[in-house]
This record gives sequence, C-alpha cells and structure tokens, in this order.
Amino acid sequence: MPTELTTGPWSPDAQHGGPPAALLSGIIEVVPTEVEMILVRLSVELLRPVPLQPLGVVTEITRPGRKVQWVTATLTDDGDPVARGLGLKMRVADLELPFTQPETDAPPGPAQGHPARFFDAAGEFATEAMEIRMIEGDFDQAGPGRAWMRLRVPVVDGEATTGFQRVAAAADFGNGVSNLAGDNRSWLFVNPDLAIRVFRPLLGEWIYMESVTRLHSGGTGLASTILQDESGPLGVSQQTLFVEPFRNQ
Repeated sequence: MPTELTTGPWSPDAQHGGPPAALLSGIIEVVPTEVEMILVRLSVELLRPVPLQPLGVVTEITRPGRKVQWVTATLTDDGDPVARGLGLKMRVADLELPFTQPETDAPPGPAQGHPARFFDAAGEFATEAMEIRMIEGDFDQAGPGRAWMRLRVPVVDGEATTGFQRVAAAADFGNGVSNLAGDNRSWLFVNPDLAIRVFRPLLGEWIYMESVTRLHSGGTGLASTILQDESGPLGVSQQTLFVEPFRNQ
C-alpha cells in the first residue's frame, strides 16, 4: 500500500524507483533458503510506471541451491506486472582470507555534507523519505556528484528495514546525483532498470554514492555509481537511462 512518500519526479501518479526496488529486495531476502544466505545482487526492471495504489507480489525460486539461490519477485497492479526483481543470494561463510583488502581514501562523512537542493517537483520520496547530504555537486547542478543518503522511514510500516533495502532505496538516485541537466526541467532522464552489486552487508544506515552519467545523442544514457558506507567500499550500481525532451510541463 504505497503512501505519498513514494512519489517520484516524473509524475505525481507514479512512484520513484527507490521504493519498488527496496520492496522487491526485502521480499527476495525473506524467501526461504536451505542455508543462511545474503543477497549480493539485485536487478530491477521497471516495466511501467509503478502506481500509487495497492500492489500484489509473486515470488519464484528460479534456481535453488546450497551455495547460490536465484529468486524472482514481481510487483503487480491488478494482476499486471509493473516491476520485476531478480536477486542472487549466496551462502554465508566465515573464512580466514590469505590476503588483505586494498585501502581506499575515506570520503568526507555525512556531517560534512550539505542538504540537497532539488530541481522543481522532485517528489516526496526524495524530499521527505530520504535524508540526502551532498559532498560534491547537487541535484540542481549539472555534472558528476557525491552524496550520502539515509532512509528516514521504514519500507513497510511495522517491519525492520534491512541493509540491502537501504542500499536499494538510495541506489536509484544515481542519475539524480549525477544529473547532467542541472535545474533544466525540460529534459527527461528516467531509468527503466537498476542493477546493484554488493560484496558485503551494509554497516549502519548511511550510503555514500559517487555517481557519473554519460549520455548519447541517440537518446540513451548510463548512470554508474560507486557505493560505500562509513566503514569503506560496499559495491556498485548502474541505471540505463531513457533520454528525451520532457514535454509534460
């Protein structure tokens, strides 16, 4: 049952991509496994605008196993698919690795950022449901950007929000963090998909995003994001972009 907090930037009647992605990841995480597993990859297909009305869900274990499991979850509107998620889960181990992870420079923390400035009609998910602290760039400025994000509200009322749900809610902002149009509301750069890969669980609530968008005059684009938390590197995400002049003004 979506609330107004799910609304996105392109239509007052459609959700931002973050809430469906977060919902799908949580659904996939609770599908039973033979052994303890962690969700490490999520691919979301936004098949049509996800409406602000009650949605159904159908799940299927497409590949069972004790080492890896593939799960498909589909959100439906009156029986019609509107979004689909394909999740890869891997068994949890406790290994003594014979090598160390490479050190990386830590970005400035959330406290060093400033509140995001949005272009017109950013939608309530961006302005109310998420806390966004910009380190470099902004949503109303053209060019690559860096930001910290934290989900302020639960994905489902009364249920604990998982780390991957927090990552999924934030990752769909990559094309906004690296918005090439700046505050020019005359361009559409919507993503029909979202792919997330992580190699470990999220620690804490904050997700750091370092995003860049590349566009082609043929009307396509790609937003790529490096994901971190306050303890270090976490994973990556990408969005394929549909680009054209925005006529719904």
